[in-house]
Amino acid sequence: MASELTIGEVSTRSGVAPSALRFYERRDLIASARTDGNQRRYERAALRRIAFIQAGRAAGISLEQIGGALETLPRNRTPSRRDWERLSNRWREDLDARIETLQALRERLTTCIGCGCLSIDKCDLLNPDDEAAAAGPGAHYLREG
Repeated sequence: MASELTIGEVSTRSGVAPSALRFYERRDLIASARTDGNQRRYERAALRRIAFIQAGRAAGISLEQIGGALETLPRNRTPSRRDWERLSNRWREDLDARIETLQALRERLTTCIGCGCLSIDKCDLLNPDDEAAAAGPGAHYLREG
């Protein structure tokens, strides 16, 4: 088994398009070496780093945060389960806060008919106690941006 992988092999193994791999490389999230013919070659450890990037993105973590986490890992070895646990714990608090916000939003949406006027008699989302009625007809909250 070859110790280095081509961009096509990494793309096939990771399910990530070559253009995304080049983008990750430009962002210094992964690294490659160049052959005499200027072709990219990736260490196998890049596959785990790419999986880490994809897992972070799926969780809504920004590439800046993912990059910061990856900077704490040595580039010459595959990140371990312990590495993943340590790094993903950094994001847990942020994820918990976003989950709580989304759950609260989901619960409030059941009282909104979604018409855009936001002036029905009971709108817990943006118009509690129908304060928008005093502004007259129309979607005032939407116009204000």
